Amino acid sequence: MSRGMKIGLGLGILVLAGGGVTAYKINAKKHEGTEVRLQKVGRRDLVSAVTASGTIEAKTSVDISADITGRIIKIAVREGDVVHKGQFLIQIDPAQYQAAVDRAQGVVSSTQATLLQTRASRDQAQRAWSRAQQLTKLGPNLITQESAEQAQTAYEVAQANLESMQAQLDQSRASLQEARDNLSKTRLISPISGRVVRLAVEEGEVAVPGTFSKDVGLLLTIADLSVILAKVQVDETDVVRLSANDSVEVTIDAYPDTTFLGRVTKVSHSAKLTPTQTASGSNDRAVDFDVEVTLDAPPQDIRPDLSCTARIVTDTRNNVLSIPIIALTVRDHERLLNENDSSRAPGDTLRRRDHSKEAEGVFVVRDGQATFRPVKVGIAGDEYFEVTDGLRDGETIAAGTYQAIRELKDGARVRAADTTKKATAES
Repeated sequence: MSRGMKIGLGLGILVLAGGGVTAYKINAKKHEGTEVRLQKVGRRDLVSAVTASGTIEAKTSVDISADITGRIIKIAVREGDVVHKGQFLIQIDPAQYQAAVDRAQGVVSSTQATLLQTRASRDQAQRAWSRAQQLTKLGPNLITQESAEQAQTAYEVAQANLESMQAQLDQSRASLQEARDNLSKTRLISPISGRVVRLAVEEGEVAVPGTFSKDVGLLLTIADLSVILAKVQVDETDVVRLSANDSVEVTIDAYPDTTFLGRVTKVSHSAKLTPTQTASGSNDRAVDFDVEVTLDAPPQDIRPDLSCTARIVTDTRNNVLSIPIIALTVRDHERLLNENDSSRAPGDTLRRRDHSKEAEGVFVVRDGQATFRPVKVGIAGDEYFEVTDGLRDGETIAAGTYQAIRELKDGARVRAADTTKKATAES
């Protein structure tokens, strides 16, 4: 055998050996099964909660605006001042409104004088009509019928003039009252006790009524900070789980190291529709509901409009069977006869001829084989689901990773993941 033939034969043997080793490794890896995290079903205390964000607000807050137009000549408070109910706040120039009061007062006085003259004329006409009536009764020749009718007409006209003048007096008095009311509105006082949390004007500016826009006429805002609310927006899918007096943990961005406790005091019955834009560019609307949370012990230096996050506890369970949230998956599943019955034999494969449907469940691992089993779940905690049916305490399930659970097939071989490497890497 030549040297070249010997070299070729050696190379062929090496290739065959390498291929055999590779095939053996592939086959061994195939029969090793999918690497998953294994976990035993156990009992835990679960807390179901809804998280929502919003802002801090005072329960009682009053926006003060002008009811009349005028230049501000004095501001007696500054932002942050504590005020009491009835305390003087702002003075609007009263000159034109005082002149209107004086003018209306003059009209009232003039009308009263005219009313006295009209009443005197009415009394004179009444006496003339009375004399004409007496003469007519004494004899038909003492006064003509025409004179009697003229006396009656004069009296009725005088009476009508008196009533008209009385109405004019009432009108002028109403105008005087209106002028006085406008004059009183030039002096603004505090309707509540609280703190000035917003001062939107300066002396010399012109105050205008906020008829069409509250922001245009806003002068200042006073808030009673004795009762503080966290007003948050809860999604429509979660709001049905809330009820009054649910306990709440509130974190305020301005106080990062403190958690405040509170209670749900109001859940809105009407939604706020907020325009949003999806990733594809289409327009949509987010449906949120306002939820008010009253804080039990807010900080003394808290301010309205601070950002906050509320964790609203909707339900709790003590010592219940639970599984990791990541372990729950959905599969097309044809139910086995009594598959949720703990007395079913492991080898029982008799199938009930029902329609195949998607079912929520977990992969139960026994002797290295993962079997999909439907389960019923209750409340959801932060990391675990409550299990109400389908599993027993101590059974082993596939609890991760997400990718492994998503691709796992019913009846597939599995093996426990090596968690020591991950722990070493994290440390």
